[in-house]
This record gives sequence, structure tokens and C-alpha cells, in this order.
Amino acid sequence: MTPTVAPRDPAQAAGQPKKAATAAWIGSALEYYDFFIYGSAAALIFPKVFFDESDPATATLLSLATFGVAYAARPVGALFLGHVGDRVGRKKIMVFTLVLMGLSTFLIGCLPTRHQVGALAPVLLVLCRVLQGISAAGEQASANSMSLEHAPAHRRGFFTSFTLSGTQGGQLLATLVFLPVAALPEEHLLSWGWRVPFWLSVAVAVVGFVIRRKLDETPAFEQQAASGEVVRLPLAVLLREHWADVLRVIGGALIASVSTIFTVWALAYATSDAVGMSRSSMLWVGALANLVALAAIPLWATLSDRIGRRPVFLVGAVGSAVTMFLYLWAVSTGNYPLTLLLGIVAFGVVYSAANGVWPSFYGEMFSTRVRLSGMAVGTQIGFAVAGFAVTFAAQIAGPDGTDWSSVALFTAALCVPPVIAALTARETHRVATEDLGSRTPREVPRPQKVTA
Repeated sequence: MTPTVAPRDPAQAAGQPKKAATAAWIGSALEYYDFFIYGSAAALIFPKVFFDESDPATATLLSLATFGVAYAARPVGALFLGHVGDRVGRKKIMVFTLVLMGLSTFLIGCLPTRHQVGALAPVLLVLCRVLQGISAAGEQASANSMSLEHAPAHRRGFFTSFTLSGTQGGQLLATLVFLPVAALPEEHLLSWGWRVPFWLSVAVAVVGFVIRRKLDETPAFEQQAASGEVVRLPLAVLLREHWADVLRVIGGALIASVSTIFTVWALAYATSDAVGMSRSSMLWVGALANLVALAAIPLWATLSDRIGRRPVFLVGAVGSAVTMFLYLWAVSTGNYPLTLLLGIVAFGVVYSAANGVWPSFYGEMFSTRVRLSGMAVGTQIGFAVAGFAVTFAAQIAGPDGTDWSSVALFTAALCVPPVIAALTARETHRVATEDLGSRTPREVPRPQKVTA
């Protein structure tokens, strides 16, 4: 017996796109607050807390490797959560991922240090990091699917972009929380100060849980469930009917390397003895860049609703290859005003073009039957490479960690697959939502303005 779709109040249905976008924004902000405080701690704290028996360069390398561990876990989480999300709905996955992230992050704040329990400390750290990665694997795909399937066809870019502006909001929040922590005296910072941002994840999880529990399932999924079209093995259908698009999403997702290099490696490099910038000043670079991104992302996404996903994504991919080179050069000079300016341009403005449009760009490649699986699997495999880009960058930078130009070239090389993915993809910004993923899609005309 197939489930039936209960009729919805027209007023309630009309408000669902905004409600879904808000839930995606807040949930992603809270989720990625947890995820990014780990990145800041991995660059600034963990080498001295969990890997303090190694020399400084090795300790930093090992700490940054634990940052990448979550990305290695994400493809595994994507296979499971994508399958479940396409079987039972988007809402359940959105709630589950938030609770898991909050719990695993809180536990990191409770971990004993290497000085207290020896080698067990980094093992427990890696285990918690794996749980974070599994959670993140389903977060963006479920939130993107939810907001895309609730959005009006001609504004899918705008509404789905709230997931990524939420991610930037979470990163901004994480940076702002770390600013007073990083200013603590070294003794207090390494003993208890670094734990506070992780403990705050309890409040994060509670607020996010309440918000997402009140969100309705999408009409597209409910209709599919009512008509008995939910597939038993979404992954099999995905690989049979959408394998080329999965490869495009994997290639496109490598653009996230720009974020990890900017957020983690550049922070570690700028605060190293070789450059000598302060922790607080560099955290402000990230904070202001993310603040600008909060405004830039919906603007780029709105532009993509008008001119298409491909051109906007290409601006972000090609532009990031150039501007990240300039940013890392500015860091190498030790010139803080120049570093601040180029950081805002590179990450806050240019990278936001690709970052703001990919939720709709990738999601529109797939049908409702496999959308969550397609986005989860494709993005998380690409993100796994992006996560370990930080570790590779630490090795490419040489034994003294100062070869920034090689890191810049490495980052530019990782922008090439996203360019290829965009150039080979179909333009979908005018395709009807119910025809997304179809071989013969219908276009939806833009609403005409009514004049008096």
C-alpha cells in the first residue's frame, strides 16, 4: 500500500520555499560552525595538544591530516545517507546529521590530551573527526535537495544558495568564537580555552534540531512516495542513468579545495615563524571574507537564475585559480592590509560565484528519485580530495613550509576539473523542476512583470 499525500493549505505551501531556505541556512550555519572550529583548532591548537611529541613541522602536518580524515569518511557516509534520504525523505537526514555533528563536536572538547593519555588521545580525536565527516556527508545534499524541491522553478538558484551562505555563516561564527579564544595566554589556551568552542555545539545541536523538526517534507518527494516511484536501490539507478553527471559533480566539487587551502593551510602558513602574522589578525581576514561572502553568494545565485548556472560557476572556478595565487603571494609578503584586501576579493567575492551556484547546478543534474544520492556521492568524493588538499599543500610547501608559489599552482590545478565539468554540463536553470534529470526536459518561462 503506497502512502498518500495530504492536501496542503495554499498559504502554508506558499511559505514553504522561504521556510526551507531558512532551515537550510540556519542548519548549515550551525552544522558548519562545528566543522570549521575543528579547522581553526587543527591549524592553531592541535599540533601542541595532540601531537606535541613531534617536531613542530611534523606536528602541524599530522594535525592537518586529521582535518582531512573527515573528508575521507564523507564518501562512505554519502553512500549510506544518500540511499536513506532517497528512500525515506530529506527531512529525516537533515535532523540526523545535525544531531550527529553536535554530539561528535562536543566530545572533541572533552578529549584528554596526549600528555594525559599518550597515543590514545589522537586516536580518539580521529574517531570523532570521522563522525563529523559522516554527518557532513549528508548535510548539504539533504538541505540542498530540500530547498531546491520547495523552490519556485525560476528561483531555484536563489533559494538553494541559502545552504552555502549558511555554510559561510557557520564559518564566520566559528572564526568569531575563536578570536577571543586565540587571544588567551598560551597556558590557558592549551589547557581549557580551546575546548570552549567545541562545548558550545550542544546549544548548536538543540537549536538546529528544533528548527528542522518543524519543516515539511518536499512535495516532489511526497508525490513520488505516493505514486510508488521511490526506488529500492537509488545508487544502482544513479550509476545506470546519471553516471556522467556524477563524474561532473565529483570534478566540480574539487573547487572546495580553494576553501580548505584558504581556511586552514594559509592560516597555518601566515601564523608560522616564516611570516609571523598574529593568530587574531589572520582570523579577522577569514571573518571579513566570510561576511562579504554572505552578501555575494545570494547575488551570484540570483544572477545564475537569469543567465544560467554554467557562466557563473566558470567565473568562480577560473577566477579562484588567479586570485588564490595573489592571496598567497600577499601572505608571503607579511603585508597585512594587502592580505586582508586580497583575502576578501579571493574568498569573499570570486570564490562565492562557484560556491553560491553549485547547490542548484549539481542538484538540477538529477531527478527526484536519486537527487540526494547523486549530490551526496558526487560532492563528497570531490570534497574528500579537497580535504586532503591541505595535507598535500603542507608537503608541497617544503620542509620549512614556505614554498607558497607551489601551493598556489597546486590550488590552480585543482580548479581545472571544475572548469571541465561546467563546460561539459547542460544548462538547466530554465528546466521545469519535475523534468530535471530528464533527457527531454521542458523549459519554464520566466514570470512576466505585470504593468498597470
